[in-house]
Amino acid sequence: MSGVRLRPLVVGAHVCTLLALLVFAVMTGVPAGAPLAWSGARGMPLAWLFNLLAWIGPGLVVAFAALRMRAAMPDARLGAGIALRLMLLAALAFAAQGLLTLDPNELDGGASRWHATAWMVWNLAFGAGALMAGLALRRVRWASLIICALCLLAPALLGPIVGPSVVLAAWAAWTLLLAWRVPPAR
Repeated sequence: MSGVRLRPLVVGAHVCTLLALLVFAVMTGVPAGAPLAWSGARGMPLAWLFNLLAWIGPGLVVAFAALRMRAAMPDARLGAGIALRLMLLAALAFAAQGLLTLDPNELDGGASRWHATAWMVWNLAFGAGALMAGLALRRVRWASLIICALCLLAPALLGPIVGPSVVLAAWAAWTLLLAWRVPPAR
């Protein structure tokens, strides 16, 4: 499968996440300022479907894309290989957010800690991957470094309401950037 064919998969994954976030927020009446994963929290209507459409499915699609991109670069230097493996790790952690759901009765403990851990692994693997891509892949250098800064600084600078949304947008931008700029498989 060539890099060109990966592009619609990555676009579709992010569109799926965005639509799930929007549709389920309206459907379930998610309060303003609630975590992005609120619609998939325990006890929410159709939480399993939300988690499948927002996190699990898109995460697995991006993981597949990361594997294919890495296969397209068999002679890649160490930094590029690490960047794409971190993309794979981040995509799997993204999917894990849908498996490790929030508990609305205990947001700071219990099962919610596992969800928060998956989110943190995703955020850190994604930030480190963007940094490595910025250092190792000339074709995505400056964009990856800017995205890395957004990923790592947005939660602290923009707070718990806006920060995660900016990180999610940065994730979409970075994975789309790689899908467009990494050389396609031969």
